[in-house]
Amino acid sequence: MPEIKFGTSGWRGILAEDFTLANVRVVTQAIADHLRAAGDAQKGVVVGHDSRFFGERFARETARVLAGAGIPVFLCNRDTPTPVIAFELLRRGAGGAINFTASHNPHEYNGIKFSPSWGGPALPEVTADIERRANAMLGEICYRDLPLDQAVRNGLVAEIDPMPAYLEALRRRIDLEAIGRSGLTMIVDPMYGAGRGYLDTLLVESGLMVQTMNAHRDPYFGGLPPDPSKTHLNDLIVRVKNDPTVKLGLATDGDADRYGIVDFDGSYIEPNYILALLYDYLLRRKGEKGDAARSVATSHFVDAVAAHHGYRVRETPVGFKYIGEFIRDDQIVVGGEESSGLTVRGHVPDKDGILACLLVAEMVAVEGKSLRELLADLYRRVGEYHTGRQNLHLSPALEAGYALRMQNLPSTLAGRKVLEVITVDGIKLVLEGDGWVLFRKSGTEPVVRVYAEARSAAALGELTEAAVAMVKG
Repeated sequence: MPEIKFGTSGWRGILAEDFTLANVRVVTQAIADHLRAAGDAQKGVVVGHDSRFFGERFARETARVLAGAGIPVFLCNRDTPTPVIAFELLRRGAGGAINFTASHNPHEYNGIKFSPSWGGPALPEVTADIERRANAMLGEICYRDLPLDQAVRNGLVAEIDPMPAYLEALRRRIDLEAIGRSGLTMIVDPMYGAGRGYLDTLLVESGLMVQTMNAHRDPYFGGLPPDPSKTHLNDLIVRVKNDPTVKLGLATDGDADRYGIVDFDGSYIEPNYILALLYDYLLRRKGEKGDAARSVATSHFVDAVAAHHGYRVRETPVGFKYIGEFIRDDQIVVGGEESSGLTVRGHVPDKDGILACLLVAEMVAVEGKSLRELLADLYRRVGEYHTGRQNLHLSPALEAGYALRMQNLPSTLAGRKVLEVITVDGIKLVLEGDGWVLFRKSGTEPVVRVYAEARSAAALGELTEAAVAMVKG
């Protein structure tokens, strides 16, 4: 039987293969034991799920196991976005949250994401403890579950609707009046996921003309992964491009913790650029003051914005849990990753695609410019940044050679001197001329991700070609 292994954002697996009711019950009992050891069990656990197959059943089974362990459960009454579950956890002062989601992964996956009482994704020491407990119990009946109706009668399980409180918090954070005054038309695409009814509700409330697409629950996600990347947002891109009345396309992924942004002309705007634009907007227009945080794989564009305003950037390993710590401790204005994760000071210490889309809508409305125009303005102030990423499959022979090459790093790459080697997560070569490359091996498949950034498109091409050649030997 395969071991339970938590990755960057929880334990994920193939439905009916390793992600089964039996394994879910074991992992839930491990979480219950962890919470009891941490002294957080009696604060209760928020339990929710996204729009995938069997989400309700997994959530109810988890509620039964937690109730059998004497732990109160706040059970979400419908598929619920990850940031909404994080918000509800903090609002209630609960001891933790269990969310059934595989985020942007294809429909055959599901997963458990555990969040401790501070609201961000669990840190490695926490997931390691849960893994250890779960793997020691695999194949055994190690839990006492309580029938759900009995758990409800005993006051251990309560069904909740976390949507109203979350929307009210966003109303206080976003300038809906400014969005409404703009008179813009926008298209909202929740990609059949748990974000249905959130983003579009607030935009309609502001007075905008809003079109929606893919706004019903579909566990197959229309046959594509619910990932708001350029590859999977083609329908939204075409609709925006072909309708001259539409000025912005806004998408969220399967659990609405990631975002995808399409400008008026159908241009997909990379998350690296959105992070820099929003940081600049928050400092210039919203009166925020302070640093930013980004993962090691994220563009240094945000660093240029920080330096322009007299602030600095904290670099973290990949995984939003590390950025969440800075939000928890009120040390940054905004934190983000190149993989469409973003949150801001005073909000949840986890990714929120709904908030990100609303901030972009507000920025476009207040500035009265398209995203392309705003990007050009920012380029004029801090310079251009061009980023790219390639996923390279490693054959057994190539993988053996890759390890050796990473031990014998070059002093130059594409004619640029290596100024610094950063090993916070993977191997990052910082190069002269404000360029860098990052080699980061996947923990779950024979793939190495090659990230690169340069100050021009031509230089990016040269760096990427040299980095790929380095991997291939």
